[in-house]
Amino acid sequence: MTKAVLSSKSRVAAISVAASATMAAVKFLVGIAIGSLALISEALHSSIDLVATIITWVVVRISDRPADDEHHYGHGKIESLSALGVIALLYILAGGVLVTAYGHLRDGAVPPTLSVVPFAVLVIDIAVNLWRARALHQAARDTRSQALAADALHFASDVMGSFAVIAGLGLSALGYAWGDAAAAVAVAVIIAVLGLRLARETVETLLDRAPEGASDLARAAIMAVPGVVDVGRLRVRMVGSTHFIDADVMVPRTYPIDRIDVIKHTAQAAVTRALGDADLSFTAVPVARDNETVRDRVMVIARNSGLAIHHVTVHDIDGKLIVSIDLEVDGNLHLSQAHDIAHGLEQHIRADFGADVEVDTHIEPLEPERPLGTDAPEARVAQIRNALVRIAGDSDIHDVHNVRVRETDDGEIVNFHCRAAPDASVIHVHEQVDQIERALKAAHPVVRRVISHAEPDRPD
Repeated sequence: MTKAVLSSKSRVAAISVAASATMAAVKFLVGIAIGSLALISEALHSSIDLVATIITWVVVRISDRPADDEHHYGHGKIESLSALGVIALLYILAGGVLVTAYGHLRDGAVPPTLSVVPFAVLVIDIAVNLWRARALHQAARDTRSQALAADALHFASDVMGSFAVIAGLGLSALGYAWGDAAAAVAVAVIIAVLGLRLARETVETLLDRAPEGASDLARAAIMAVPGVVDVGRLRVRMVGSTHFIDADVMVPRTYPIDRIDVIKHTAQAAVTRALGDADLSFTAVPVARDNETVRDRVMVIARNSGLAIHHVTVHDIDGKLIVSIDLEVDGNLHLSQAHDIAHGLEQHIRADFGADVEVDTHIEPLEPERPLGTDAPEARVAQIRNALVRIAGDSDIHDVHNVRVRETDDGEIVNFHCRAAPDASVIHVHEQVDQIERALKAAHPVVRRVISHAEPDRPD
């Protein structure tokens, strides 16, 4: 949670403390002075609100602490626990008020002494409570704080309670002695009804009930991420203001790990936009897509076996599937070891496609990494460049440029760029470049490897 949000929650809670303390003291003193049970009950209600607000002020500071080694999901649920504690205090107060009011109604207590003062205090109290209930409700909605929501509910009930007290005092002024006690009963009922509503919401949060509509929003947000095939099991629960989401997400099994990681981060951003404060646990489930080719499936099998393959060719001859593969293995392995590796790969392919598939594996040494090397002298680079230009002159390849020559312990490595007609096929260009590479190696046996990069002609 941002510092701005934390500051907003603390500021609103602090203002509520000052307002609760002032209004509770004024109502209590006036209630004692005029002998009004209803006003005293409302003052005690406000006193409970004062205690609740102080608790809220402390709780929001604790709940916004980040997760630690002991609280992996943060400290947000302390808000729910504090809300339950405040609800318990309210019900104790409501019960006490009901018992006292019943005694007044039964014994016929002396009606309060009336003047304009209690009415003026109650009007001011209503205005203050309306303002702070609105401010707390807005802060609770923005921060998804149950503690602030509970505080807002208390002040909303104060408004309703103040109206009930005004009605009771008015009845007393009209000669109905029971009006004040009846107003006290109304205050107790208001406290009980609103407390019940908050208790239900708080208990549902503690029981990890998914917020209304949150699962659908999270699922839709993840499904909209490019690369996601489907979303399986998805669970949502609230801890404080944070949505914790566990999702099994189907992704193509042909995707590399780094691409799946991009999907994961994109999904996190998507659910955050949809739900606000969200923490997504993303479990990638690789699946085969309907449009997966035979070559794709073979590459997946090899990758799962930790093997490097290339030049995979697939043919369907008289209804029989034929697969040919170039398999790279450590050049220092014995042939028997390399053959065992190839045989294992072939068995995995047959297990996936069927026993009648024909698999031929060409074994070749894995090209070793050559981290050490130096740039060849300029004279040698010029010699290789001239050779490439001369050899390319007999083909459709031209404009040989960006020639680089590196010397390594295994021989020279040559890189060059060249151009060909934009409408030439890849097969044709590849054949032409291969001829150049073979001719260069024949003319200069020290050249170990040639890497070419063909580009289309520039438009005139």
